[in-house]
Parts: sequence; structure tokens; C-alpha cells
Amino acid sequence: MRKSILGLSAVALVALSAPALAQDAPTSEITVTGNAAVVSDYRFRGISQTDKRFALQGGITVAHASGFYASVWGSSIDDYVAAGSDQELDLIGGYSKTFGAATVDVGVLYYYYPGSGGANTDFVEPYASIKGTFGPATAKLSVAYAPKAKALSVGNGKEDNFYVAGDLSASIPNTPLGVSAHLGHSYGPSYLTIGKGYTDWNVGATYTWTHLTFGISYVDTDKALYSPSGRNISKAGVVGSVTASF
Repeated sequence: MRKSILGLSAVALVALSAPALAQDAPTSEITVTGNAAVVSDYRFRGISQTDKRFALQGGITVAHASGFYASVWGSSIDDYVAAGSDQELDLIGGYSKTFGAATVDVGVLYYYYPGSGGANTDFVEPYASIKGTFGPATAKLSVAYAPKAKALSVGNGKEDNFYVAGDLSASIPNTPLGVSAHLGHSYGPSYLTIGKGYTDWNVGATYTWTHLTFGISYVDTDKALYSPSGRNISKAGVVGSVTASF
């Protein structure tokens, strides 16, 4: 997560023998950032949450210079995801700290599905990651564990889920272009895997123009999973996105 650093400075404005008249205001220790996006398909760990249709997404993050942050992110979803709910809200709290070229990030994510009619759909997922930057490239290793919960059950009582992933990304020097690659594995069985575990991967590219980022990625899994409409929502596909950051 992005952080701001407190910078408190005073600049005296002197005219002839007159005393100081003004000074700069202190820089805030709190940074607020946000984004809004349109995506051609919302893929969560390789599986479509929108029946391979468009989704509207957006989020906001409040970060403190100490490294603590809180975020809210949301997306439209199809009603098969969470007992009829048509939206997902992710409530996130965490801490990020940089040590030299490495950044460690730990936190907890709460998946909330309003409109699910009181069904057991919400669950908590603590996560941790470490990433390192090497010139224009960044490598990241992350893990996430959802403790046993009714929302993750596939008929065997409370179940848990474990996810591990690796990501590579790089900006192309002197251009607005970026490239990325992702490989992850979900360990089941749980509702997130709908049976045994599976692997997901994707490769992508982005183009940034002022506050807009245009993205395209190829997403695939080694799983076959079908929605109520009969679509294979884990099948390979190309996903496009337009994201505005502020």
C-alpha cells in the first residue's frame, strides 16, 4: 500500500527588516487513494464471479505514515456467487513496512456479500506477502488462509482454504507500458475451490495515460467449473479493463 511521510518545514518570508510572516503547512501523515474500474470479466483466482460478463469495481484506501492502512473495495458479481447477492465488499485492514528493497505486508480481509438473504456467505481471510523491487521489476510472494467457516463448506461442515501465489511485474523503461505474470494455487476442498484444489495463472499488459490505466490479460486455470447458465467460468479467457486512479 502507498504511504506518505510526514514532512514538517517552515520557510521564513523576509522583506528588508520585516519579521517572518508565514510558514508552510505541515504535510499530512495520512494518504487517501482510490480507484474506479470497468472490467470485461471479474476473475477471482481465475474463476469468473460475473458469469464472464462485465463488472463495475472501485475502492478507497486510507494509509498512515506508520504503515497501517484500511481499505474498502467492491465489485458487482453474479447471483450464483453468494446466495443471490449481486455485490461483493472487501473490508481490509493491514500493516506494510519496507526493509531495504523488500516490503512486508500483513493484514486481514473480510469478504462481505450484502443481499445474500441471511445465508452463510461471509468469511475472513488473513494474508501476508513479501515483495522485492529490482530495477523496473517487482517480484511478490503471497499467502492467504481462510479459517474454517460455514461459508466455505461444500457439505462437510465448516471448512478452510489456503492460497499461495507468486507475481512478477515490470514497467518498460521510458514508456507508459507495463507487463505482469501470476501463478497461484488454491488448496481445497472448500467453497472457494468447489471440490479439490486447482491452479490459476495469467499474463497481462497495461498502458497508463495520466490517471487512466488500460489493461488486458489472458487468464486460465486447470479446473472445469460451470455456472447455472452453463458457462465454463474457469475456462481460459481474455479480460480487459479500464481503471481510473485518484
